[in-house]
Order: sequence, then structure tokens, then C-alpha cells
Amino acid sequence: IVACPTAGACGIVPAALYAAKERGVADEALVLALFTAAGIGMVIDQNASIAGASGGCQAECGTAAGMAAGALVELAGGSPAQVGEAVALSLKNLLGLVCDPVAGLVEVPCVKRNGFAVVEAMLAADMALAGIKSVIPVDEVIDAMDRIGRSLPKSLRETSQGGLAVTATAKRIEQRLYSQEGN
Repeated sequence: IVACPTAGACGIVPAALYAAKERGVADEALVLALFTAAGIGMVIDQNASIAGASGGCQAECGTAAGMAAGALVELAGGSPAQVGEAVALSLKNLLGLVCDPVAGLVEVPCVKRNGFAVVEAMLAADMALAGIKSVIPVDEVIDAMDRIGRSLPKSLRETSQGGLAVTATAKRIEQRLYSQEGN
């Protein structure tokens, strides 16, 4: 099982590459795109975080969107510089995104965030391929992501103690789920 880079963000890279596959991209090209995505994930992991528990959802869905954007640029024959631009554009859009799983599970809001992040990654790739550049270079965006993630209150870093996880509806869902476990 490939998490790409985590369970909470596991649909982003596969969905982006599946869409490309549906348009006739060869398997060999998909493999190269996966290597590009993996390299992007490794750089972010080494310089910031890919874990919601330490960096918020920007670390999970943001990283996955950056990975997908870079992979899509690779598939389109873009340059390494364009890959970097796509990653920067993608990450910047998701900076500050909190990790607030309802009842501690990735079904809400993570699944839907995956869908939105795929579209965001596709747009970032298209923008980079069209020559649009990030004002802030990708390495500085990753550094900012790290600082932002460490600045987020613990309640907004995968603890289910803040954000959507503490709404009245979320608390009812959590109570219903965990009261069923005891039966």
C-alpha cells in the first residue's frame, strides 16, 4: 500500500495519475512521474513535515498536492524548473491548512480535502506549464510550511481537539461511533 505520503492524503497522487492514465499516458511515464512525486515528498519530509500531527493538514494534503503537481508536470514533459514552480504554487495554496479529523478518522474532512487537492494540483501544474512562476521559490515555501506547521496550536494538528472536530455535529458523530463500539 502506498500512502502518498500519508493515509489522510492517500487519494491525491493516485487520483491525479489515474486521470492522466485515462488520457492514455503510458505506464513507463507514470513510473517516472511517481519517482518525481516520491522525490518531492522526500524533500518536503526532510525540510518540513508530511505528518498532520506535526504540521497540520498542510503537511499531508499540501505535500500530496505538491507531489501530484510535480508528477503532472513531469508527465507533460515540463522542465525540472517547472516541476519546482508547480510544487511551490500548489503548496502555497494550502499553507496553514489545519488537521481536524472528526472522531479521529480520515473520513471527515480528509476525503473531501483529497478531492479538492487533486484539482488544486492539476491547476498548479497547468499554471507552471503555462509559464506562471511562484514569486516565492519552492525551497522557501517549504521552509515557510515548516514554520507554519510548528506554529499551529496542538489542537489543530491531528488531535481532534479543534477545528471541525469540535463542532456539535462532529461531537454527535464521535459519540455515536464510539458508543457503538461498546455494544
